[in-house]
Amino acid sequence: MKRKTPLHPDSPLFHACHSKPVSRRDFIACGMGYGAAVLTTGSVFGLFANPGKAYAQLSPDLEALKQLCGINVQGAGKIPFICFDLAGGANIAGSNVLVGGAGGQLDFLSVQGYSKLGLPADMVPTAVNAANPAGGFVNDQLGLAFHSDSQMLAGILERTTMATQAMTNGAVLPSRSENDTGNNPHNPMYAIAKAGASGSLMPLIGSRNSDSGANSMMPMEFYNPELRPTKIDRPSDVTGLVDVGDLFSLLDQNDAVAVMESVQRISDSKLGRVNTNISRDAVIKELIRCGYVKSADLADRFGNPATLDPAADPDIVGAAGIFSADEFNADAEFRKTASVMKLVVNGFAGAGSITIGGYDYHTGERGTGELRDLRAGRCIGACLEYAARMNQPLMIYVYSDGSVASNGRIDDSEFGRGKGEWTGDNSSTAASFMLVYSPNGRPSLLGGTTAEQARHQQIGFMRPDASVETGSSVAANNVNLLVQTVMLNYLALHGEQGRLSEVAPFHGLGNAASIDRLTAFAPII
Repeated sequence: MKRKTPLHPDSPLFHACHSKPVSRRDFIACGMGYGAAVLTTGSVFGLFANPGKAYAQLSPDLEALKQLCGINVQGAGKIPFICFDLAGGANIAGSNVLVGGAGGQLDFLSVQGYSKLGLPADMVPTAVNAANPAGGFVNDQLGLAFHSDSQMLAGILERTTMATQAMTNGAVLPSRSENDTGNNPHNPMYAIAKAGASGSLMPLIGSRNSDSGANSMMPMEFYNPELRPTKIDRPSDVTGLVDVGDLFSLLDQNDAVAVMESVQRISDSKLGRVNTNISRDAVIKELIRCGYVKSADLADRFGNPATLDPAADPDIVGAAGIFSADEFNADAEFRKTASVMKLVVNGFAGAGSITIGGYDYHTGERGTGELRDLRAGRCIGACLEYAARMNQPLMIYVYSDGSVASNGRIDDSEFGRGKGEWTGDNSSTAASFMLVYSPNGRPSLLGGTTAEQARHQQIGFMRPDASVETGSSVAANNVNLLVQTVMLNYLALHGEQGRLSEVAPFHGLGNAASIDRLTAFAPII
């Protein structure tokens, strides 16, 4: 008898039609790569209303020197950026984010096309939905239209407030990519850094120890070894970024900072009376002076461990947190997400990648994929909600290597939800999407009419049979150009799309009219 029981989200996936996993990327795609476990308990830092602000300000004289020494406290002033790499070939189009024809998301596909995307005739977007007779199976609470029974959407909505949802918008990019391979140059981190994203501690972070920081590789034209992402996939990776020394075992934070400020002043006074007789005397003194200032600044900002620790942030973990303590301790993907979003949203890193493995879920039933989509949605929603709580804008980009398709056979089990079983890989049904949160209100789509805005919200389109129309955009059949399109949209959110040729003089996005068609939103900052 054919199995209808879904696999646990952490269970590995083995397919008779695939070779045995041998590479790191193979193991991630089938769900065999995870972070280590960690337990959290209450601590004295939970007494702070906001641990991220549980530090004093340096004395005015040292604050002035920070500027002269070029010590970056707030990052580069760019919009925080987080991308999700769903390794293995997840479904995005249709059963999660709606993708339509040339008229946009609501230019609906054929019934046969939706069947390939896992939706039976009684669950296509226009079908009668007893739960929402007027709207059918369309949900646009996030601005971007999702299928109303999307489990990815359910996860996002579960972790976000209605206020956060109302200040979010998105766009979908139907685009082919190869199945089950990390060789797709999907990862946009280096492109985002080239557009100006950086952090006060490091420019880029990623949950995988790879050149891209993720499962998929980056386009080589953007690669810069000096920006290789720091590996972050658990709270201990975060708290281990800064070592403030043994002084804090003897003194409290305020006293320790005062000591280090005094050391800097004494050193600076001595330097003023010393002549090294070296030709670069001023340069050497500047390096020494700034070294002491940096030490005092690190003690001031990070002497309280709760400043960096996601497990000690009550907005992330606890009774009023995005995750309960039990959820946080039980799920490595939640700890990974919390660690990355803590650093990126607060400006400690400019951009971050979160790889979640096990998305090659064509297991001959539907429930496995539904449960994994639900968990991905919870992680995406957590990032949006944390940005809202920190009053920071955020751009999220979600992609996968290839996709899956259904042969129309229905899984009517509890977790199958009456949808089509995922029965095989299919690169022609692939898509990526982005969500943008702004504390100033829902980001506005470009276009003077509703029809124009619909075409900016869906960059490219599908044929009626749910195959990507490869000529619908320059990115529809070229993953390198897909990354350039994501970078263009990141620039546009800052009102800097005019810098495209400066940032990427090799870009292949076409002339001004083409670039406009590839841009979704008006600036938000």
